[in-house]
Amino acid sequence: EIGDKNVFIVPRDSGFNNQAKLIQSINSLRDENVKIVIGPINFDDFEKLNSFRDMLFISPSNTEPKVQENILSIGISLESQIKTLDNFLSSQGKKKTVIMYPKNKYMPLVDKKLSSMNLKNYKIFKYDPDPKLLTGDIEKLTNYNQRKRNLISRVKMLEDKEDEVSKLELKQLEQKYTIGKVNFDSVIIIDFADSLKSVLTSLVFTDVDQDEVLITTVNQWFDKSIFYENTIRNLYYPSINYKEFRKYNDNYFQKFNSYPNEITILTYDALGLIYYAWKTNGNINSINDFNFKNKINGKIGTFQFKERKVIQELNIYKTDKDKFTKF
Repeated sequence: EIGDKNVFIVPRDSGFNNQAKLIQSINSLRDENVKIVIGPINFDDFEKLNSFRDMLFISPSNTEPKVQENILSIGISLESQIKTLDNFLSSQGKKKTVIMYPKNKYMPLVDKKLSSMNLKNYKIFKYDPDPKLLTGDIEKLTNYNQRKRNLISRVKMLEDKEDEVSKLELKQLEQKYTIGKVNFDSVIIIDFADSLKSVLTSLVFTDVDQDEVLITTVNQWFDKSIFYENTIRNLYYPSINYKEFRKYNDNYFQKFNSYPNEITILTYDALGLIYYAWKTNGNINSINDFNFKNKINGKIGTFQFKERKVIQELNIYKTDKDKFTKF
């Protein structure tokens, strides 16, 4: 698509969680005098790249999107997502938000990220990802047992009354599981796949009023399976440009007769960024040559470099009647 014969791509298989193969592939690129590498994907491999200071690495990792000595990570950062959600919730008048995430291996990283953001009016809630324990944790968050007792108590009070107002209220209460509101008006769930679906199901099970509580999550890469197992009417989340994402997937399918892994759209933009840096600077000598002050438009949308971090301008989408709709 670039149409420049001076651009060469030299592919290498670096394996998966195989540091020996990763080092071998980088050494073979160095032998061919390659100076810029798109990859690796895994943040855990970054430490190994310190011994290749004569090369530059553009990684699509989402874990730590920032500018390092010889690494530029351009993934969809948690900071960009939380900031986008923060602005969205503020625009909806929400002032009591719970940020929820599981107690797993990523918990310390999420703790660190959230702590550095100095968020206000937020409560942190960590839950056990084990489905057998998850519902109990969500019940504590939503004060479910007390709200259930409130309902039982109110029903008993009305059962002995004969007036029409009491009979009408009793009939309405028969359609409910609890009485009383939860102590928050919005949630941000930092979770994915089946674990996320379990959390959403637990929120419905504990009778969280979806008309009162706005439910959001982080980037899901437009995972359509969320339609079929999700009992939440409207789920909101920040993401890259959906229109460009679909166009990219369709073009890829036409070329290779298969659909790409979602993260490859980041490597597509990485190549465009490298070419832009070449054309702008005439050469690329260090990672600082990518530190442009102006905003950059890519397939994922608009992003920029600020305080040695990559900041994406994300859109808010919602699941609505088996479709992804831009808010």
